[in-house]
Amino acid sequence: MTDTFVLLELSGYVGLLLWGTHMVTSGVQRGFGAQLRRWLGRNLKSRGRAFGVGVGMTALLQSSTAAGLMATSFVAAGFIGLGPGLAVMLGANVGTTLITQVLSFNIAPVAPPLILAGVITFRSSDNDRLKNVGRAAIGLGLMLLALGGLTQALAPIESAPALRAVLQTLADQPLLLMLIAGILTWGCHSSIAIVLLVVSLAANHVVAPTPALALVLGANLGATLPALMEAGSSAARRLPLGNALVRFIGCVIALPLLPLCAAGLARIDATPGRMIVNFHTAFNLLLALVFILPTERIARLLIRWLPAPPKPTDPGEPVYLDPAALDAATIALTNASRETLRAADLVEGMLRGALQALRDGDRKRASEINQVGHALDGLGAAIRRYLADLGNEQPLDDELEGARAQEILSAVLNLEHAGNIVTSSLMEVAVKKIQRSHLFSAEEIEAIAAIHGEVLDSLRLAVSIFLNGDAKEAARLIARKATLRDMEAQATALHVRLLRDAATGARGGEGDRVGLIAEGSSLFLHVVCDLRRVHSHIAAFAYPTISRGRHVHV
Repeated sequence: MTDTFVLLELSGYVGLLLWGTHMVTSGVQRGFGAQLRRWLGRNLKSRGRAFGVGVGMTALLQSSTAAGLMATSFVAAGFIGLGPGLAVMLGANVGTTLITQVLSFNIAPVAPPLILAGVITFRSSDNDRLKNVGRAAIGLGLMLLALGGLTQALAPIESAPALRAVLQTLADQPLLLMLIAGILTWGCHSSIAIVLLVVSLAANHVVAPTPALALVLGANLGATLPALMEAGSSAARRLPLGNALVRFIGCVIALPLLPLCAAGLARIDATPGRMIVNFHTAFNLLLALVFILPTERIARLLIRWLPAPPKPTDPGEPVYLDPAALDAATIALTNASRETLRAADLVEGMLRGALQALRDGDRKRASEINQVGHALDGLGAAIRRYLADLGNEQPLDDELEGARAQEILSAVLNLEHAGNIVTSSLMEVAVKKIQRSHLFSAEEIEAIAAIHGEVLDSLRLAVSIFLNGDAKEAARLIARKATLRDMEAQATALHVRLLRDAATGARGGEGDRVGLIAEGSSLFLHVVCDLRRVHSHIAAFAYPTISRGRHVHV
């Protein structure tokens, strides 16, 4: 039973370590995600800066795996190029070795006060950013607590004769040791935990220095696997594959040189634990020095190996909704925004086609518009599911992120409603017009075209407001509603005049013509009313920006 309890204790500490890492990562992303993205945009102009960004991201997130997943999301979303992304990953790899250097010392006593400070900050503050700072402090404290607990829990295992016998048997099998460490690192998503475990084993003389270095190589290689396995598209797989290749090449070169490396490290510091962490740092520094210059060449090679898939022929198939980005709210929201712009393009295309179908009585065009309407519904549903998944993955308690998610959802719903009006109402008029061979008069077509042009102009303005949140542009869009009302009133006056003229003509024996004009005018007013309804949904894009401006003013 003692062995079972020890294994349960170890599993609990590993789980605590992973949860602490998650809290640090989520706290930093929720509290400083938007600032972090802008900081990345300003500091990725050169390889050196990108490398420094990678070190800084790992220091903030306390995990090269988390930094790798975030960098992968940035590259997949198009925020940064693949070449700078590779430099970021080289920096992240070095950053995690520096964290390992710090954690290799006994800093577990810092954990309780750090957790206490985090809890006080989290519970006493109403500011979302300060609450997330508290969350990150709690996570960091839990990580330190877990690492200290792992060291204590491993003490009886390290002295177990069975473990010593197994490790001594594998001492002359460095490749097998590397594979075992890689699988363990992949399983717990933390190279820091595995390297510190190896440090503890080496410090207690359970494993000799050379086999211990093979385990460190495996931990480095295994750390590249989570981001590679979780990538959802070929574009998202490029960066983690590049990082995995760099470390794989490094492992292949270093594996036969491990005895020489052990001898060289012993001259610097013969303490087994220090030899391990120094090798971990030196290995990643050398990889960074060798591969930071050819990052653009490696990027071109990766793009050739993993070309972008052809865009789906179905316009309702999402293109930018990468599930891997759900860990980073700012990236996921940007992906949803880009997909919303595609939905706006579909609505614009439907409106343009609707005018042609109404003017020319084109049955084929009416059918095509209905198909696009089905695609729009599918795309809108995909965006809503993506936002729901984002909310399930991490609560959007940040004021800006939560407001942006609501703005995207509102935009998608209004676009869907606008598209439904076009397909279920405007195209119904077009079909009736085709069936009854009724042609609108020149004046009616002119009035419809004028209102239609105003709706299209408003849609383009709405998209601009959705992107930049300009309050003045939002006020302009709302003001256009009055213009639409005036145009609708003019169309109603035209309808009345045409009926009056037809009634006058009826006295001259044209009674049948009066009925046709009355029926056609009814269809004409139906079209005008539908276009005004579409415009109302488009104008709704302005309300979130106006509401935000009032809140700031208050």
